[in-house]
Amino acid sequence: MSTLPPSPSTVYTGPFGEAQATRLLWRAGFGPRPGDAERLARLGLDAAVSSLTRPAEPAQLLDRPPHDDKGHPLDPLNVWGQDHCWWLDRMVRSTHQLVERMTLVWHSWFATSEEASNARLMINQNWTLRRNALGNFHQLLSDVTIDPAMLLWLNGNTNNRYAPNENYGREMFELFTLGQGRGYDQHDVHQNARALTGWTNDWSDSRGPINFRFDPKLHDDGVKRIFGQTGRFNWKDSVRLAVTHPSHPSFFVGKLWAYFVGAELPARTAHELELAYVRSGFEIRPVVEAILRHPLFYEGPRLVTPPVVWTAGLLRASRQTITTTDWAWIAQLTGQVLFQPPNVAGWNYAQWLDTSRWAGRLQAVNTALARHTLDGKHYPFGIDETASQAYEHALAFWGGQPLSDTAQRHLLKLSRRFARGQHQPWQQVPFRNLRQNALRALVPMTPDWMTA
Repeated sequence: MSTLPPSPSTVYTGPFGEAQATRLLWRAGFGPRPGDAERLARLGLDAAVSSLTRPAEPAQLLDRPPHDDKGHPLDPLNVWGQDHCWWLDRMVRSTHQLVERMTLVWHSWFATSEEASNARLMINQNWTLRRNALGNFHQLLSDVTIDPAMLLWLNGNTNNRYAPNENYGREMFELFTLGQGRGYDQHDVHQNARALTGWTNDWSDSRGPINFRFDPKLHDDGVKRIFGQTGRFNWKDSVRLAVTHPSHPSFFVGKLWAYFVGAELPARTAHELELAYVRSGFEIRPVVEAILRHPLFYEGPRLVTPPVVWTAGLLRASRQTITTTDWAWIAQLTGQVLFQPPNVAGWNYAQWLDTSRWAGRLQAVNTALARHTLDGKHYPFGIDETASQAYEHALAFWGGQPLSDTAQRHLLKLSRRFARGQHQPWQQVPFRNLRQNALRALVPMTPDWMTA
């Protein structure tokens, strides 16, 4: 029986089978492990969504813990790239898949880069985003506003009464809560910067920036006028004014919708979700649950899967964990390095599949297959294996996710070509190995895997 409250919007009533469950697992997580889609489909829509949004047990990390190429535990605070691998490991092994996916959403929404701070502060921020992943947006914005990594990234730690800095005050409105030019002007930005003054920190030779704190002496406690309201506003007032602004609900719902659904947000649905969001006191979970149950989530166009989501999906589908830190430099090739978004606007989700990034994904597949390349004197599936059986074995390696008729046709054609002309006994095993290796490499490079 579902534990979900009634949705404030239209609910999908079509079939909920493995195809729909697979889409849900890719968009609200990091793809299915073998058997996950079948198990989720048996639950039905509401119970499946509830299992993601309201998990019954605390988060666990399944399987083997991560390590580097030499078998040493990861050191994400001190070794380049291991912070990326640390979080990628959580995406692969965590039982709270939606929480990790929402943490990634907020990392792009409140884009902050370690280029302005360090791994310690970025991982601390990561835990802040995770704690608030499905909680209250007002609280999330409050925590992000005074987060040390964000203070450094957008100069909040040097914003004081003597020299107000508008960087965070502007992005709070433009990127985080309202949208560009939606109900505010330059005067509001400047006054908001004044309200946000007062945060500072110390510096340590060994630890870098430390001791972040609010110093009343650095705060401008004068009267400000923001959105037509007057008062001696501080940073808490700044957050409250942004979240309660009339333009915020539509911005929040529209931006969140775009992370999950490829179709345009219908006006009626937008109104229903905005009303529910405000009435709940700016709770995130009910809006996410409504989106995950909406007909357009299942009937709308496919979405390109972000590189880090797709990479985690490779490992989950093939039952692998992090055993190399190569994933950090591979992430650079695919275009999405965790803790290093390109700018304050976050990643552009429309630019995931140019030719350069596609080549990076092929390198990711090669790395995932490195320990599973077949090249021995014996072929595990036997030399009597047919072209169709070879295709099915390749699918099974990646968890059995079915491919489209077009992709299946092309891969079967390739599989049959491998068998032509190999009649001598000494040819059978090497060419069977080559065929299986090729099919395994091509399956996750199909559009069926690149999109969901």
